[in-house]
Amino acid sequence: MEPMLAQARETLPPLGTGPAMAVEPKFDGFRALLYTPLREGGPVLLQTRRGSLVQDRFPDLAAAARSLPNGLVLDGELAVLDQQGQLSFTALQRRATAGRNTRALAAELPAHFIAFDVLQNDGQELLEEPFARRREVLEALFAGDRLGPPWTLCPSTTDPAVAGEWLYEWTEVPGVEGVVVKSLTGCYRPGVRG
Repeated sequence: MEPMLAQARETLPPLGTGPAMAVEPKFDGFRALLYTPLREGGPVLLQTRRGSLVQDRFPDLAAAARSLPNGLVLDGELAVLDQQGQLSFTALQRRATAGRNTRALAAELPAHFIAFDVLQNDGQELLEEPFARRREVLEALFAGDRLGPPWTLCPSTTDPAVAGEWLYEWTEVPGVEGVVVKSLTGCYRPGVRG
């Protein structure tokens, strides 16, 4: 499946005056979809935005995904922290191109998956559900301890003041590029910019 994509804008839309919106930080990583098997013993798949399967380059995430619920599809961002604990795109690129050093580099620079959407849960497709409902399901997965490190829940807010702070303050944080605004009533449209 192709992920839904964002449409670039220079400013935040007027929040709180029109349709309900959620705002999330935009992390500088690799966009990825994570698929857990529908049945025990099936493969874990980690797919990039362009459709490449990269679970072999991120064996730490693939191994950790074995403990996740079956029939789960997450949309999120692959990220790696550098030795100083900062998000590092350079370290992520090293992981993605490690070749024979994949396992050693995974131990040195473990990968993280910042989940910002859930597209399937327990084998039930959620694409037609509004984002507010999908976010509830995602938060429940984290709250119920079904998801924990290396899986991270992407922060989200509907407060315009907090969204403004994120836009103007978090862009100074290494690894954060800006914010993403999502309609709370919007369905997930694979391959569509919105």
